[in-house]
Amino acid sequence: MSQAAPNSVAASRRLWEVDLARGITVILMIYFHLMWDLSFLGLSDVPIYSAGWQGFARGIGSSFNTLLGLSVYLTAQRLPDAGHVWRYGLRRGAMIIGLGLIITVATFFSAGDEFVRFGILHELGVALILCTALVRLPYLWNATIALIMIAAGFALGNLRLDTPWLLWLNIVPPDMGMVDFYPLIPWGGFAVLGLALGPVFYPGGRRRFGLPDLGDFAPVRGLNFLGRNSLVIYLLHQPLILALLYGYMRLLGR
Repeated sequence: MSQAAPNSVAASRRLWEVDLARGITVILMIYFHLMWDLSFLGLSDVPIYSAGWQGFARGIGSSFNTLLGLSVYLTAQRLPDAGHVWRYGLRRGAMIIGLGLIITVATFFSAGDEFVRFGILHELGVALILCTALVRLPYLWNATIALIMIAAGFALGNLRLDTPWLLWLNIVPPDMGMVDFYPLIPWGGFAVLGLALGPVFYPGGRRRFGLPDLGDFAPVRGLNFLGRNSLVIYLLHQPLILALLYGYMRLLGR
């Protein structure tokens, strides 16, 4: 494989390594949700709520957020002006939030009191709009904002107030449980961190570093496909997994 020069990739092209990283994260997400479903249905005794498994899940969420922030930066380099950037950010962010609200309604009827009030889609949609607002700031400013958000989120996570309106700050009412909960503080901080990493590694949307061109390698193409379609896969994979598992349980007579 030939070594690509740092600036040989035009800002208008997708970067295969970013899609690859997102594709790997999609695989890890599917694996975690499969383990969660097996535990939920009583088909496995995996301690899915243990610190190790929950840390694994949060690592996946942090990765998605970091890649979102990086992608906002890269997209901003490809668009002609700030107006186009804002239209992209608001439209895309509103769409993701809307999908999150559909998840809220669906889990209200399927999960009872543990329905999703502020899950990963709500958080990613809001984080995308936030990153759009911050994309023109110097990267050191964004890095500082990111660290403040992350630190504040973990500090506020110990507070308990009897109101649902502060969920986005990681302040949860006593005795409230949710099947999916990703507050903007701290997890949106990882999106802003990804935004700050953009000009460090991809100034102007071009690689600062050399990288072998693996974009046409078949396994990479497959993972890139997953990365480019991560939102659709997120929406579809859980119903599909649960349908297969319920079918398996019926075969077993359970």
